[in-house]
Amino acid sequence: MPETRSEQDSMGEMQVPYHALWGASTQRAVLNFPISGYRFGRRFIRALGLIKHAAAEANKRLGQLDPHLGALLQQAAREVIDGKLDDHFVLDIFQTGSGTSTNMNANEVIANRAMMLEGTEARRHGGTEGVPTPRVHPNDHVNLGQSSNDVIPTAMHIAITEALHGDLMPALHKLHKALKAKATQFDDIIKIGRTHLMDATPIRLGQEFGGYASQIAHADRRILAKIIALRELPIGGTAVGTGINTHPRFAKLVCEILSHETREQFHEAANHFEAQAAKDAIVEAAGVLRTIAVSLTKIANDIRWLGSGPRCGLGELQLPATQPGSSIMPGKVNPVICESVLQVCAQVIGNDQAVTYAAALLGNFDLHTGMPVMTHNLLESIRLLTNVCHVFVEKCITGLEANRERCEELIEQSLAMCTSLAPIIGYDAAAAIAKEAAATGKTVRQVALEKKVLDEAKLRAVLDPRAMTEASGEK
Repeated sequence: MPETRSEQDSMGEMQVPYHALWGASTQRAVLNFPISGYRFGRRFIRALGLIKHAAAEANKRLGQLDPHLGALLQQAAREVIDGKLDDHFVLDIFQTGSGTSTNMNANEVIANRAMMLEGTEARRHGGTEGVPTPRVHPNDHVNLGQSSNDVIPTAMHIAITEALHGDLMPALHKLHKALKAKATQFDDIIKIGRTHLMDATPIRLGQEFGGYASQIAHADRRILAKIIALRELPIGGTAVGTGINTHPRFAKLVCEILSHETREQFHEAANHFEAQAAKDAIVEAAGVLRTIAVSLTKIANDIRWLGSGPRCGLGELQLPATQPGSSIMPGKVNPVICESVLQVCAQVIGNDQAVTYAAALLGNFDLHTGMPVMTHNLLESIRLLTNVCHVFVEKCITGLEANRERCEELIEQSLAMCTSLAPIIGYDAAAAIAKEAAATGKTVRQVALEKKVLDEAKLRAVLDPRAMTEASGEK
């Protein structure tokens, strides 16, 4: 077999790998952008397939496309949706800022695959190997009623919505459930609270984990709010938002078909000029992922500090031992899962900065030209957060145990125990007890007993750490 075949586009002839489904336009971009090796992932390629499938169906219904040809396009687009043609989406992320190259990659792959399918069908019905196939044009047929300028931002919204709903939210639900379970399991364990990294009044370990669970519950609600914005699709705006060269009912019909296919409530953008010239909804979505990364940083950092030691640190938690921690120190075990979470969070926060910078710098006049890099970073953040949430639950949260004895020991040693004395004996008297305890190495309880500030039974009740954790009432 020959290594290449000749393909033609508006700029002339190109040699394309013989078995490749893409054409001349895509091949030019292959040669123009040998930059990173990063490619669009499954979610985005699926979104392109969904758009092309819906566009073909809409154009058939509107009488813009021959039904037989439309059916071939839909069959080829379905293979894109299902991931059967991913190897033919070959372009680098760092390409034309509108994503035109990738839109043409989809158009050419679907056009060529449609012609192959037609030939296969003809042979199946008794035709010969040389049976002529209809000429399917990537622009005239696959891209009918569309422009890269509305297809790519529409694919962004679909891919991100599906990734948030189908990947990240289930992972966060799993993490929330695991943290809630630990909050219940640890509810009877009293430990010292810490503010400014210093000893504070007692708190239940379960209360701390309940706080972590609440952070993740808030993350879920924030995502849902952003999905509402992402459901507004730019399709139908074509080149600059005016809708030139498309049927007036095309956009609404495509959105209805996409909604049916994805079970999402997509709808046409209220203002196509905003939808194509700006990427505010994408910036918002990246900001939510940054917030989730900050939440996970808080949780993972607290857990690794609470488990520090095991003998010379805080040692209030016992983290699961997952692997040897040192090549030189036998028996050392490190909080490697927490460290993995923290590194993912650092990457997600960096990705948000890339999205923000691209959104601000490249949104000039009537088209945004930073879409590929924004898409890549946002979908990569979703992928990383999804994966690390699963690992965090399975390798760390589920196996966490509390060191009850260590928690009780640190509470009794804490000078903050005198806080509950202040309303009874006054702030200054309570502070004097704390200072004497610090100077002598005695506990607050011991100094208070020696000074006889309260009778022993009353003092026992006032210095009950459990009661201190319920001072504001249970909710």
